Amino acid sequence: MNFNFNEEQQAIVDLARRIAKKHVAPRAAEIDETGEFPYDIYDVCKDAGLLGLAVPEKYGGMGAGTLGLVLAVEEFAKYCCASGLMLLLTRLPLAPIMYGGNEEQKQKYAGGIASGELMGAYCLSEPDAGSDAANIQTRAVKKGDKYVINGTKCWISGAALADFYTVAVKTDPQAGYKGMSVFVVDKGTPGVSVGKKEKKMGVKGVPVNQVIFEDCEVPASCMLGEENKGFNIIMKTLNSVRPVVAARAIGLAQGAIGYSVEYMRTRKAFGQPIINFQGLQWMLADIAMQIDAARLLTYRAAATVDEGKAGKETAHILSMAKCFATDLSVKAATDAVQFLGAAGYMEEYPMERFYRDAKQLQIVEGTSQIQRNIIARNIIDGYLSWL
Repeated sequence: MNFNFNEEQQAIVDLARRIAKKHVAPRAAEIDETGEFPYDIYDVCKDAGLLGLAVPEKYGGMGAGTLGLVLAVEEFAKYCCASGLMLLLTRLPLAPIMYGGNEEQKQKYAGGIASGELMGAYCLSEPDAGSDAANIQTRAVKKGDKYVINGTKCWISGAALADFYTVAVKTDPQAGYKGMSVFVVDKGTPGVSVGKKEKKMGVKGVPVNQVIFEDCEVPASCMLGEENKGFNIIMKTLNSVRPVVAARAIGLAQGAIGYSVEYMRTRKAFGQPIINFQGLQWMLADIAMQIDAARLLTYRAAATVDEGKAGKETAHILSMAKCFATDLSVKAATDAVQFLGAAGYMEEYPMERFYRDAKQLQIVEGTSQIQRNIIARNIIDGYLSWL
């Protein structure tokens, strides 16, 4: 197995690293403080082609796949987790279209994402349905050659920015997960509105809002795939994006520990730099081992998605990456605050931002507990090749 990047992948890393250092790092604290979406960074990514990293070349993208996107997200998240999420949102709302859409839909939305002309939002979670995706209550009722959608989606990242929404609904409420369908709905469609901006603990640069559907009438051609066959699309979407969430976590962990190391080189106690203390060195060594393990899990998971394997048979691979990396990010951020001591608790330093941002990662796209359920289920069902 070759663990080295090929020429194209190394070029992505180098490009993303340059942009991250020049444009993301200087703006990270301000983005967190203002809670405003970083359109300036978005435009830089647009000009550099990074918005189309995971979009196939036939639709105007770079064709670098999930692994290419993971590499860029990791670099951005070293400084700003919200900027990493900005890149993730080039994949999440588009995935249902790539899995279930027709050629016309792929040309329109994948092309729009790659060019930077369109932004999307993925509408799944509801007040009583997040981890329990099959319990969504949003309905789509067929009337002739159209469907009428009613329901409310919650905690939708990028909703206020989006030009289109990929929406999970129930078309047969009595059938549980076998009665789910997915639609793509354009912004401006009558009956669609965006609720108030939520106040978040972290990752403040990408707004979170409700998306409300009130007698929203859409053509049947807006359905992605077949009626009542949407659960598979929804699960593949979540599975395929988990390595990208993991990349945000790995980047955050590297950024937090990297900053801590430089601080400990200059902070003195008992007559010497605190980085000389064995207790702190052991903590650093543990985190370094775990970051490397998380990277290998994540790159394997991304490569698995790029092989077209994002279904149940490989779900444990994708969940392992997401769960391990996001749990690690919380530990790394916690240790980083401890390394800086009182300074780590102050807003003057980035540690408290890393600390707040890390917690989100254990929740989005499936909580750490749900990931463990998936892994355990695949063990029981015999999907782990080494068992």
